[in-house]
Amino acid sequence: MIEQDVSFKNYPTFMQVATACVFWMVHLTCFFVLWVGVSWIAVLICLALYGIRMFAITGGYHRYFSHRSFQTSRSFQFVLALLGCTSAQKGPIWWASHHRHHHKYSDTEYDVHSPKISGLYYAHMGWVLSKQYKHTETALVQDLTKFPELQFLGHLYMLPPILLATATYYLGVGLDNTFPALQTSGPQMLVWGFFVSTVLLYHGTFCINSFTHLIGRQRFHTGDDSCNHWLLALITLGEGWHNNHHRYPGSERQGMYWWEIDITHYGLVALSKLGIVWDLRSYPQIIYAEAASNRLAS
Repeated sequence: MIEQDVSFKNYPTFMQVATACVFWMVHLTCFFVLWVGVSWIAVLICLALYGIRMFAITGGYHRYFSHRSFQTSRSFQFVLALLGCTSAQKGPIWWASHHRHHHKYSDTEYDVHSPKISGLYYAHMGWVLSKQYKHTETALVQDLTKFPELQFLGHLYMLPPILLATATYYLGVGLDNTFPALQTSGPQMLVWGFFVSTVLLYHGTFCINSFTHLIGRQRFHTGDDSCNHWLLALITLGEGWHNNHHRYPGSERQGMYWWEIDITHYGLVALSKLGIVWDLRSYPQIIYAEAASNRLAS
């Protein structure tokens, strides 16, 4: 277990308490669906914003910023960073630094979020609220800190989600005034389009940190508890092929075979056809040979 320092200097700071309050307020606000009601258009926007922002996390924060598994222009790099910021999971530099730390120390006492070491709750979301991981490990992300626009998003990471929340509210207002038959409103669109969508996005992302180290199957002997799980892959647009990923983090695709659905990979391939991204890295043949060997041995 992670040792807890109970000295006064490690008591929660005002900003830490405020962050925790905002985090739980986002969750509690979802209960307002009981008052604002539901409409098909609100649910559609909820799912659309979940999908778009999950892609920004999986394709942007994870496969691009954390692992550099493909190349893109500086302008589209910023688009990925900005969309990722709207997920309310801080900036890309902070996110990538802790993810790289996780790979370096996976399922050891130094891991950021190992359910084996620190328990399910802490691995799932407790670490996000911990003072221990408040700051960016800049030594691990020097390739990212050279971009001032990414630094800017890191400092003002709450601005994009606030702007998105405002936009969903006024979208609901506009639809209510223009197409009243849709039976939506500003408050309804805000609750479903932003708050419900964001909470689903939180826990979809967090499932990879926690449950993919608890359930599923291991194709490779990686020295940690990473597993592959088809359902978690569907929820997270392909991130559930976690054991594959831990065996070869440099691959842009995480599903190794056609039956391992990886929606993020399909999206990045589509973007590569348009020339927006390029140099998508994949598993080398030696990894496929290892997978085949392990399958025969089992």
